[in-house]
Amino acid sequence: MLGWAMLFLIIALVAGVFGFFGIVSTAVGIAKILFFVFLIMFVVSLIFGRRRGI
Repeated sequence: MLGWAMLFLIIALVAGVFGFFGIVSTAVGIAKILFFVFLIMFVVSLIFGRRRGI
């Protein structure tokens, strides 16, 4: 999931360099959504991982 967020961030940066502003806003939006989904899943896995008593 983090890989997808990084991919869309790179697409946004490349598109920004070339001046495709519509593509930039779409790619940045997708990257933000995927990053926050990854962050939530990471926190949930930390919480449930500690309950197992590892």
